[in-house]
Amino acid sequence: MEPGTPKDRVLTVPNALSFIRLALIPVFVYVLLVAHADGWAVGILMFSGASDWADGKIARTLNQSSRLGVLLDPAVDRLYMVIVPVVLALAGIVPWWFVITLLARDALLAATLPLLRSRGLSALPVTYVGKAATFALMSGFPLVLLGQGGALWSRALGACGWGFLIWGLYAYLWAFVLYAVQMTMVMRRMPKLKDRSRQLVAGQAGEHG
Repeated sequence: MEPGTPKDRVLTVPNALSFIRLALIPVFVYVLLVAHADGWAVGILMFSGASDWADGKIARTLNQSSRLGVLLDPAVDRLYMVIVPVVLALAGIVPWWFVITLLARDALLAATLPLLRSRGLSALPVTYVGKAATFALMSGFPLVLLGQGGALWSRALGACGWGFLIWGLYAYLWAFVLYAVQMTMVMRRMPKLKDRSRQLVAGQAGEHG
């Protein structure tokens, strides 16, 4: 593909949204832990969730998919999935066992990357269960934050938020089980790159023998 084509572009609307979401991460930490401005924190989470959905739609509609976007968007999503629950736990809004479960799952996922790369792969396809889990968690976080008030409507939103979070946690763990199954199939069916190279060399030697 020639340089300068849409696939190589950096300045696209989806990438701009991803950069804005990235820049808002330290702002979220400040407004919740330092300024104690829960309303602003909720607004940042809602904007992040909406823009994460919108950038994919925009990329497809305007043909603005890019190599940078393929890497940047999931990287920003992963940062939010790590930082947001940690900050909420520091603020006393979610329990640490919830956060540790999420982080342990992500740590186990990261531990499989060297195995994938040894097979010439950078990642496995994202499952619908994983997407649904991320959606549920990112929907639940602002709702439990809104549920910190004493009003009836606030408590109702908080209860809804916890419904999303518990469902999202189970789906998040189930997505990891599905990922582990995929990983096992890859390990069984695809030899390591160095083994494939040896087989290729052996095959070429046999042809010339």
